[in-house]
Amino acid sequence: MQRRVRGWVLFIALTLLLFALGRVAIAAPAPNYGEFSMMTQRQAGQFYSGGNVAGQWSWTPHGDESEVLWGDPSTWPPDSAEHFIHTGDWVLLDGWRSFGKYYVQRVNRELIGDGSCQSMTPLPSDGGRQHYVQWNIPAQPYCLQAWGTITEQFSGKSVDFYHSQVWSPPSRCSNAYLGVRTCIRQRETWSDNNGDPVGPITRKLERSVYLARSVGMAFVIDQTYPYSWYAELHSNWSW
Repeated sequence: MQRRVRGWVLFIALTLLLFALGRVAIAAPAPNYGEFSMMTQRQAGQFYSGGNVAGQWSWTPHGDESEVLWGDPSTWPPDSAEHFIHTGDWVLLDGWRSFGKYYVQRVNRELIGDGSCQSMTPLPSDGGRQHYVQWNIPAQPYCLQAWGTITEQFSGKSVDFYHSQVWSPPSRCSNAYLGVRTCIRQRETWSDNNGDPVGPITRKLERSVYLARSVGMAFVIDQTYPYSWYAELHSNWSW
């Protein structure tokens, strides 16, 4: 009798262990930036401000590289696009094209730290391209800071810049047109010396941008500098 009891105890223990291991094996993968930005798909969206059309975006993927266009839907397509590259656990910003010219963006210093931009440590260079966002979204906010130069490819004219970003993990979000969703947030500050290449870098932009899962960019744009401005995504579609 005691042997039977011990046998049943062992059987139950092994069953529970296998069940636990099975749960680990089928655990959902961590969310990634592609699910929120939609950069791996032909996706587009239109956002409104004050009840009026304020702009449009559209992704054109090419394998691990993708371009996002931003512009006025009444004169679509625009003549400019940002060029991103997905490599490993990072999305890198290579530069952008505008009116037939390409502007190469390269960093000479990058730091990563916690959501308060403390405990900052250097990021190893990846060909000088900016580490824009982590592909697999961490469970905690993190801060990225980058200093570098934007160079017009043909003329060699350059602008110095500083870019600070704080990325936050998925959380509940909503807007007036598309309702409640799950978003990641990018809080960013952009500074440069454009217009005075020998002058100091000064702040040009400060805003928070929300990207919604399975929806895309500009779900909410909340700009605080150089003036207050607010926009929400009105519609999104595949093309």
